[in-house]
Amino acid sequence: MKGVSYKAPIYLQLREVIRNKIESGEYKPSITIPSEKELADTYGINRLTVRNAIDALVKEGLLKRVHGKGIYVMNNKVNRDLETLAGFSQTMHEKNKRAYVKVRVKLLRLAGEKYGYIFGISPEEKLFCIKRTCFADDEPVSLEEVLIPFKVLPELEKIDVSVFSMYEIYKFYNIEITKAYQTVDLVRLDAKEAKLLGVERDSSVMLFESISYNQDNEVIEYSKNYTRGDHCDFIVHYHGDTVRDEGAPG
Repeated sequence: MKGVSYKAPIYLQLREVIRNKIESGEYKPSITIPSEKELADTYGINRLTVRNAIDALVKEGLLKRVHGKGIYVMNNKVNRDLETLAGFSQTMHEKNKRAYVKVRVKLLRLAGEKYGYIFGISPEEKLFCIKRTCFADDEPVSLEEVLIPFKVLPELEKIDVSVFSMYEIYKFYNIEITKAYQTVDLVRLDAKEAKLLGVERDSSVMLFESISYNQDNEVIEYSKNYTRGDHCDFIVHYHGDTVRDEGAPG
């Protein structure tokens, strides 16, 4: 294989070929690479050799196997501030719960007047609309709806959002969320939403609405999250520069 010593075992040569494609950007983060069969056919080698090469990159953290879905490119430089902005899967992991999501909707739609105003874009521009059900230990915990302008992350069209959290995807593509404004309300679910969340119709749940900004102070995400209070604890951190004694003179 080109660029690798002929003395190296074949699986190591393939490992370096795949690594180079990841580093060059040909294989993009959070996108699947060709299957083992496709790689074996492309390079004229057997599948066991391909599997050994992929296993080596999985151990390095450059690739991730997802049963029934494929082999995904990772980014081993991902760092997250867990105290402030964390995805559902990471939060559940910290609580030693098995987390996963089911994607109900993923499509492109026009921004329209409402979301055009929120994102500061034309109503004719396109948005990704993603709706997911989030599970912890096989119990539905929340319903999530996320809107992201197409121009912010066009690669999202090819990304399986049941495998990666949005925070992981943002980090893969060097998109930094620097702040988010969130409101909390108590709302009642309609029959369809209640069924998806595994609660009685007209049950009250917490609605978290968030607007997230990038490093250029642009709105890049609007989200709504309907969360069951019986499965979650809510913690608020107050910092010294934000706490004010209302009984003292201003």
